[in-house]
Amino acid sequence: MANIKSQIKRNRQNEVREAKNKAIRSELKTRTKKALTGAEKGTEDAAELLKVALKRIDKAASKGIIHPNQAARKKSRLVKRAAGLAAGREDS
Repeated sequence: MANIKSQIKRNRQNEVREAKNKAIRSELKTRTKKALTGAEKGTEDAAELLKVALKRIDKAASKGIIHPNQAARKKSRLVKRAAGLAAGREDS
């Protein structure tokens, strides 16, 4: 346990930031999963779900929650998988 006043405050701030970052990372996973299931099932709003997921990834990168390169990688893989699922569904 810290005895220094500034360190006690810093610990409180870190806890709040950690909770926010964790919530945003969790939302990224949820949005990604929804976009992929939408593409797989061929729902009408699949393109909208993908758009929202990409927007959230960009926003997380701009806020510094994830690294910009990680955001680019996630977006690239998400678009590639969504297109593959949509194409696979059309062939069937």
